[in-house]
Amino acid sequence: MSIDLSQFFEVFFEESFEGLDAMEAELLNLEPGTEDSETINTIFRAAHSIKGGSGTFGFTSVSDFTHVLETLLDQIRDGQRQLTAEHVNLLLKSVDCLRALLSALQAEQTPDLSDANDLRHKFEVILGMSESTENQDAQASLPVESESTFQIDFKPHPHLFKTGNEPLYMIGELAELGELETTVFYDAIPDFENLSPDECFLSWRFFLTTARTESAIKEIFEWVEDDAHIEITVCGGLFEHEAENESSSPPVEGGQSTGLSSSSVSAPKAIPTKKAETKKPAEQSTTSIRVGIDKVDSLINMVGELVITQAMLSQIGEQEITETTITSLQEGLAQLAHNTRDLQENVMRIRMLPISFVFSRFPRLVRDISQKLNKQVELKLVGEQTELDKTVMEKISDPMVHLVRNSLDHGLETPEERVAAGKDPVGIVTLNAFHQGGNIVIEIMDDGQGLNTQRIKEKAITNGLVQPEDELSADEINELIFMPGFSTADEVSDISGRGVGMDVVRRNIQALNGSVEVSSAPGVGSTFTIRLPLTLAILDGQLVKVAQHTYIIPLISIVESLQIDITKVSRVGKDLDVLRLRDEYIPILRLYDIFTHKGAIEELDKTLLVVVESDNHKVGLLVDDLLAQQQVVIKSLEANYQKVDGISGATILGDGRVSLIIDISGLIKLSGLKRPGSQELLVEAKVIEVA
Repeated sequence: MSIDLSQFFEVFFEESFEGLDAMEAELLNLEPGTEDSETINTIFRAAHSIKGGSGTFGFTSVSDFTHVLETLLDQIRDGQRQLTAEHVNLLLKSVDCLRALLSALQAEQTPDLSDANDLRHKFEVILGMSESTENQDAQASLPVESESTFQIDFKPHPHLFKTGNEPLYMIGELAELGELETTVFYDAIPDFENLSPDECFLSWRFFLTTARTESAIKEIFEWVEDDAHIEITVCGGLFEHEAENESSSPPVEGGQSTGLSSSSVSAPKAIPTKKAETKKPAEQSTTSIRVGIDKVDSLINMVGELVITQAMLSQIGEQEITETTITSLQEGLAQLAHNTRDLQENVMRIRMLPISFVFSRFPRLVRDISQKLNKQVELKLVGEQTELDKTVMEKISDPMVHLVRNSLDHGLETPEERVAAGKDPVGIVTLNAFHQGGNIVIEIMDDGQGLNTQRIKEKAITNGLVQPEDELSADEINELIFMPGFSTADEVSDISGRGVGMDVVRRNIQALNGSVEVSSAPGVGSTFTIRLPLTLAILDGQLVKVAQHTYIIPLISIVESLQIDITKVSRVGKDLDVLRLRDEYIPILRLYDIFTHKGAIEELDKTLLVVVESDNHKVGLLVDDLLAQQQVVIKSLEANYQKVDGISGATILGDGRVSLIIDISGLIKLSGLKRPGSQELLVEAKVIEVA
């Protein structure tokens, strides 16, 4: 019976990526000279599992590379070799290399082996299995090592298959070492009625002519050394082997010589791969979630409650309609609403994952960048168990990486500068996450030099973003770093300072219905604060009426709602009204005008104003009436129709109508209030001119 191993590929990839994450985390905890044996064992077990799985599925590029890495780890854990900083750096690079190989295989692409071959050679030099480049050049004229012939008797125990091992893979690896001749013995196979398909009754004798050593042969069989009888003897050369064949007794009855050469032995096929592509394989997003059994049990209980409620309502529907049945029906509907709400909450809990899945990538990032910048950095992680929707988590990772890079590059000083400023030479970067209301707040803090407000303003003036006579507060100046193309870096580096990034960070966070703010104090440090909804699937919204249409405004964006005092409204320009509200000028956006609706109330004193905030700017949305507040399930317009300016999505209301969800930032751009290429509102400049 043939088993299709491809059905297990996805599980293998997910477990391998988890193993690589564990390896990386433990490697970052290693200190050369003080390494813990359990830490080394954890790293070794992860590498061993990846090697075994990749060998089983025929991913030889991964298993071959992991083998030499595993050999070094084995020597370190046995005390044969002292761990050094060079070993840790190479092992970390190997983790990155394995991720790339596995990602390519997962995408069914031919992996690029250049990095793997380079790292493998470095490991072999350390292990003494290969000469360094200099030694190779010096010994290029030496004669090639002579070949030897080995006799290998391999008799597996009957339970070999049950351990997940496959002799064909070992035969294939032997054939790669040199010229192989194989004899298989099948005399132990029982009668058909006594045959067990999951037991091994075959045994083999191999004659291998190779320049490799006996240890290379033993490595092939190390997986099954406890599950088979293995005997390796040296015949002394091909001529001696041929003479032995002539003089020795014939093989055991039932034996058959296959005479296989290295070109005729092949291992089972691996995953089919596409033609090699020059582009780097796209990063694979996680396709599954591990869910705690308590969440699954709770979900099953909720479904049970729904079934009971449905049965009760069905029974009521079969009865004659009376005052009693109407009361029972109302009670059943109330119970149904309660069960549905509980079911919704439990389903949403399944998508919630601790933010430690994002935080776990930063120790490696901080280590690598701090080494490159010659800075001493300590990373502190707080609130790692704070839960966040999986979709939000996947999309917030890249903006956080950019913010952490900026903190390391621009925020923290060098050890010498910190000592001169009376600080500890080790800088501190803190990642903090916590829930606040219906949102999650993520803080990226550093105790560096803070933002240079004077330099930021000078750069903004040079770029024409602000005028020299503009009076800006420190916070307003700091906000300029989020403007497109803004950078104070003197030199372009591969870490930061290319003039792109911070505006993209804000735009990506706003695409998640979130916001980002920065606060800084000279010589004390900076804090970037990201606020995000817990989930992108459900939104708390305020329903508003505009003419005959119903729109939804996200509650997170609403500051207040009020009736307009007409005496505090001024006309700026030809067609823009502003409301003076507690010493602020709030531009009034007429939704019926922006969306070209007819039949709306146009008199300001007969309407309501919903004051909303986006990008630290407040605007007022003119609506006919405020309706209910409710949670709505967001449906993507881009996926089902097309992108619509000023609209972030849609939902279906209880009466079956479709209602559009307003995108505040997009609406401001659509109204033409923002200065092109700037975060500044035109109305602010106009009000100043009028004043």
